[in-house]
Amino acid sequence: MKEEARHFTAFVTHSGHFQWKVLPFDMKNAGSTFQRSMNKALAPHREYCRSYIDDVPIYSQSWRDHLLHIESVFRSLREVGLTVNLEKCAFGHNQVKFLGHIVGSGQHSPDPEKAEVLRNLSRPSTKKELRSFLGLASYYRDYIPNFSEIVLPLTDLSKGKVSNILPWSIEAEEAFVKIKDELIRMPTLHTLDISRPFWLYTDASATAIGTCLAQQDDVGKELPIAFFSKKLTLTQMKWSIIEREALCVLEALKKFDTWVFGGKIQAVSDHNPLTYLTNSAPYGAKLSRWALALQIYNLTISYRKSIQHENADVLSRLAIDSVK
Repeated sequence: MKEEARHFTAFVTHSGHFQWKVLPFDMKNAGSTFQRSMNKALAPHREYCRSYIDDVPIYSQSWRDHLLHIESVFRSLREVGLTVNLEKCAFGHNQVKFLGHIVGSGQHSPDPEKAEVLRNLSRPSTKKELRSFLGLASYYRDYIPNFSEIVLPLTDLSKGKVSNILPWSIEAEEAFVKIKDELIRMPTLHTLDISRPFWLYTDASATAIGTCLAQQDDVGKELPIAFFSKKLTLTQMKWSIIEREALCVLEALKKFDTWVFGGKIQAVSDHNPLTYLTNSAPYGAKLSRWALALQIYNLTISYRKSIQHENADVLSRLAIDSVK
């Protein structure tokens, strides 16, 4: 801490008045300050190293490169006066735990220990407990197809007009059980390859939209990259089917814009009229505006039943399982 800033960290104990000489972790800006310091210290290693507060993953293409990268990162940490706790480190692994996920080898999946905690949670009895559960479950929503549709009865109970003692219903119990079941069978997601075409499976119900972004590997097997779902507003629920289906494509492209922009995108929908959205002039001002917005993408929309390869039907069912 700078001399002129130390008095801002003062605290009183039974032994007297004290001030910090170094930045303590419990200060409001301590986390962001430490993160900025780590980013500055690791700036020369951005191609193979990142940090989130005090978690520092190092990733390499080969074992020889990995040894060199570790040595370089350790040297930079020593230069700025930081030390590494070896008991908390893991070296030479294909996959490691990072921020509640298992990452590595081009894949990422939820940490089984974290998911087990969510599965063992008892039914919430108050609105605060419900919101806490939804917040924890939402951390893994990218792994759960149509998360918004599944938890809709629970999110309705978290609204301000509902009493603090929850009026638990059959629908809420079914949603609570189903979301915990989904946490058990969360799939492993894969790292995208920007050189390959993207497959975007979409579908919309009366209350929510859901999508699955995927790519094919060298043998033609489709690998899920991410799921996305969103609850519809009261106004959007009154829209026509084709408008909700078109909204699903548009929202998915917004969500994955930094990934798919500039690449070839094959959108797959079970609503056949949607295939004409980019091939002809749509009827209606809303669809016309959306058709223009989609022109920035290399997008083709296909009817799900016209897709012949076997994996398309599997992933489309995975993407819309909870909507139907």
